[in-house]
Amino acid sequence: MASLEENKALVRQAIGRLWNEGCPEAVDEFLAPAFIDHQPTPGPPQTLDDIKQELRMYRTAFPDLHITIEDQIAEGDRVVSRWTARATHRGPLWGVPATGRSVAVMGVFIDRLADGKIQEEWAHWDRLGLLQQLGVVKAPATESPAVQANPAG
Repeated sequence: MASLEENKALVRQAIGRLWNEGCPEAVDEFLAPAFIDHQPTPGPPQTLDDIKQELRMYRTAFPDLHITIEDQIAEGDRVVSRWTARATHRGPLWGVPATGRSVAVMGVFIDRLADGKIQEEWAHWDRLGLLQQLGVVKAPATESPAVQANPAG
């Protein structure tokens, strides 16, 4: 059984190779063949080939994508990584043409490891914030301090 520090190191290496270096071929190195992606997105379970294609899509849209791990906690067979991704929108993403805008998005990965591979992952990140930064979704207007201080009007 791997130590907590070994598990954290494996997740850091996976994030580095897959996201920061943009190496979809490394999926087979870090993810188990029966990997389960618990991302809250509709559709059938993803295969490793689907994940490789998704990595290519993000790297096409954001060729300078870099994820910085802000915090990492390990317990048992799980590693939690809180991260910030920074990038420049240089290619199409979800039908949105390149905007040239720089973005910063925060998220969390919860990974379950066994046998030296990531077996499952729960990924939660700020998709709405990304769309707002790209100008696709308008951020809600904030109320003036006077309105906030006196909600009755």
